[in-house]
Amino acid sequence: MTKITIYNEFYHEQTEEKVREVYPQGIHGALADFLRSDENEVRCFTLETIEEITDEVLDDTDVMLWWGHLRHSAVPDEVAQRVRNAVLKGMGIIFLHSGHHSKPFRLLMGTSCDVSWREDGDMERLWNICPSHPIMRGIGRYFELEHEETYSEPFTLPEPDQVLMIGWYEGGEVFRSACTFHRENGRIFYFQPGHETFPIFYDPNVQTVIRNAVEWVKPMYRVEKLYSPHIKKIGEE
Repeated sequence: MTKITIYNEFYHEQTEEKVREVYPQGIHGALADFLRSDENEVRCFTLETIEEITDEVLDDTDVMLWWGHLRHSAVPDEVAQRVRNAVLKGMGIIFLHSGHHSKPFRLLMGTSCDVSWREDGDMERLWNICPSHPIMRGIGRYFELEHEETYSEPFTLPEPDQVLMIGWYEGGEVFRSACTFHRENGRIFYFQPGHETFPIFYDPNVQTVIRNAVEWVKPMYRVEKLYSPHIKKIGEE
């Protein structure tokens, strides 16, 4: 059993009827439904309850999923720092869609993480360019999403450890849609699909990638720092 903590901004679902129709229980509810079916232990937090994401919660989390969009600035700096520190200690984390602009992702990447984008509902074809990676298990040469928000390079993030998928859109744009990173003891996965007005998180291929990513980012064990800020000389008291 994997202990999973989901953060979803939960803003669009409460303010836009078309989003509420797609995700009546919130994006976090849709994610939790299929992850709980794998007998994981899942907890959900929203912007309204974000202060409850304490160090104790994060210490008891194997994998965190983060979805945010319009309210990144409303996330308290201290919560973002807690999440960053938990990843450095070994907690796995998956950032979805606009999570690339979240405070924790930017702290972990150290760059602006900007993208070009447009909301025309184009078809996206996601090409599997690293089929031997565990996150790509069960994914064919590519899969398609009928409608998705278009993201485009340049994507101003550090060079990923590996790029697993390239997204191609009807307008010709391309994007590094699935990327892995390590930061100290923690593994990070960024996965681009997930615009709130489209039923992306019900797609079987998207769910497969997220399920596989949970298994890949979760720590085998957690460890505190093993070094001392001061190294004593031999014989030094």
